[in-house]
Amino acid sequence: MRVRRAGAALLLAVPLIGATPLAALDVAVENMRSAKGLIRICLTADPDNFPNCVDDRDAVTRTIPAGQHALHFGALPRGDYAVAVIHDENGNAKLDTFMGIPKEGFGFSRNPPIRFGPPRFTAARFRIDSDAESQQIRMRYML
Repeated sequence: MRVRRAGAALLLAVPLIGATPLAALDVAVENMRSAKGLIRICLTADPDNFPNCVDDRDAVTRTIPAGQHALHFGALPRGDYAVAVIHDENGNAKLDTFMGIPKEGFGFSRNPPIRFGPPRFTAARFRIDSDAESQQIRMRYML
């Protein structure tokens, strides 16, 4: 009887083969124009839903006060991701524009150059392949 219990305890102590290792991501937002409003952050692994994350059921979205410049994501499967951030200064849950030009701040992981429109997923993509990763996102304001 003791041998069976010891064997069962040993099996429970062995990590599951094939279990997906999980990781954490710390995102720091810098260059904020003000502490007014909210910061809206979208973390996605789906290139087709970047940067909006609208139809991505696996995307992780968070809203934090604009005065808070850091956010922690835990229990993420390892892989490729991209982050999009907007500074929603008036709190209306969208990036306001004037003639297609953003009136509020925005930023992306890896801080890719901005040309006409948002960068592609590949330009903002980074890999989470260790227990903890970090991204520093520089906010940009056009108007």
